Amino acid sequence: MSKKDRAGGLVYSTEFGRACPQCNQAVDQCVCNEPEAPEGDGIVRLSRETKGRGGKIMTLITGVPLVGAELKTLAKELKKKCGVGGALKDGIIEIQGDQRDLLANELTKRGFTVKKAGG
Repeated sequence: MSKKDRAGGLVYSTEFGRACPQCNQAVDQCVCNEPEAPEGDGIVRLSRETKGRGGKIMTLITGVPLVGAELKTLAKELKKKCGVGGALKDGIIEIQGDQRDLLANELTKRGFTVKKAGG
C-alpha cells in the first residue's frame, strides 16, 4: 500500500483546485454534504416573534420544502417583495416586521400551502 492510498487520495488538482476527499469532485461541485429537503407535513408556517430581539418584531417562515440556493433565492425575493431586511438561518427565513399577510399571499401564489402560526 503506497503513501498516497493511505492518505485518502487526491487533495488538490491544477485542473480544478481543491478536491473533496470523498467524491474527488471540485469542492464547489461536491454533492457529498448536500442538505436534503426537510421532511414535514408540507405546510409553510408563518409566525411572529419578538423574543430576544429587543422588542422588535420578526416574521419567521418555517417548513419551506427547499434547500440550498433555491431557499436562499426565495428568501431574497421575499425580502425584496416586503421592502425590508431579513436573514436565512438554519432553514428558517426571518423577515423584519410583521409581514404575515403579505407573505401569505405571495407564498400562496408560488404554490405553497400556507398557515399562520401563533398569535
